[in-house]
Amino acid sequence: MTLPSPAEPSGLRPAPLLLPPAFTGLTVATPGDAARQACRLARAGDAEAGTLLVEEREDLIAFAVVLAPAEPLATARRAIFVGMQALADAVGSFGPPEIPVSFLWPDTLTFNGARLGGGTLHWPQDCAEGDVPDWLVFSAMLIASKREAGDPGLTPDSTSLEEEGFPAALREPLVESFARHLTKAFEIWSEDGFTRSAGRYLARLVLPPGTRASVDEAGDARLTDAEGRGETLRLLPALIAPGWRDPATGTVRL
Repeated sequence: MTLPSPAEPSGLRPAPLLLPPAFTGLTVATPGDAARQACRLARAGDAEAGTLLVEEREDLIAFAVVLAPAEPLATARRAIFVGMQALADAVGSFGPPEIPVSFLWPDTLTFNGARLGGGTLHWPQDCAEGDVPDWLVFSAMLIASKREAGDPGLTPDSTSLEEEGFPAALREPLVESFARHLTKAFEIWSEDGFTRSAGRYLARLVLPPGTRASVDEAGDARLTDAEGRGETLRLLPALIAPGWRDPATGTVRL
C-alpha cells in the first residue's frame, strides 16, 4: 500500500523504547501519522532499516518500521507475513496463553475470535515489480481501548486490549516485544527459507475445516479443501485495500 507525501511533516523525537541494536525508536506527535512519516523518511533516505516510529495515543497502539528488502518487489511483499508473525507473537506474549491470536487473510489480526487490529505493507510507488525496492515499511494498529465506541454490543466483531484484560500502559512493552520478534522472524526466513516462515504464518491463519494452505513466491495463498478443490487468495489486491482498516477513519474497523 502506498501513501502520498504529507504537506507538512509532523515533529519527531526519540522514543523511550528498549529496542534491539538494529532499531532506532522515534515518537510521532500526530495521531495517524506513523506510517506516513516512516514512508517519508525512507523515501528521502533519512531512515535506515530498523527505524521504528510509534504514535502517542490512548485508543490505539500504532507504529511503523522501515525495512530493507533484498528481493524484487514481486517477492519482497512477502515481508507482510513476517510482520504479522511478529505482531501476533508480541500480542500473544502479553495475553492469556489459552486464547488464540489468529489471522484473517492476509493482514487482519484477531484475538479470541474478534478483530483486534492489523498490519499494512507500504512500498515505493515508482518501483517496478522486477526491481528491488529501496525500502519497505510495515505498519500496524491494535485497538487499545473502545471506551469512546459506546456499548460493546454495538461493535461485536472487534475487541480491544483493555476488554481482553491485557496489562495497562502496554504501548512501549508491546512495541519492544514486536521488534524482538521481528528480528527473530527475519532470521528464520534468512536461515531456513521462506517455506518455514510461511508455515509459521499459516499456523495462525483461520481456514475452513479440512482446508490446507500454502503460499507461493508472489505471496498468494493456495487453498485446497478436503475434496481436492482449490482456491487462490491474491496478496497484492488485499494489501492495496486492507480489510481491517475503516476507510472513513483510517483506523481499525470497530
